[in-house]
Amino acid sequence: MSIGNFIVGILIAAVGYLLVWKSTWLLNNFGRIGWAEAHLGTEGGSRLMYKLIGFIIIMIGFLHATNLGGTFINWIARSIFNVNVS
Repeated sequence: MSIGNFIVGILIAAVGYLLVWKSTWLLNNFGRIGWAEAHLGTEGGSRLMYKLIGFIIIMIGFLHATNLGGTFINWIARSIFNVNVS
């Protein structure tokens, strides 16, 4: 693990945090997401979708910062598909 990976991972997590924090601003400027409004709740599905996307980006950033991305992908592949990805 290098310091560069750590810094880039923290920056990615910061972008995800901004998406979660400013979800109302995103909703006002980019509008509603039709699929999210239909499937994630009434009058709040798009805001929730922006927050979910931000949370996923935060998790990707932390996985990159700690150099655990490959281990996580391998765990998912073993758990769901019963295959070992190396």
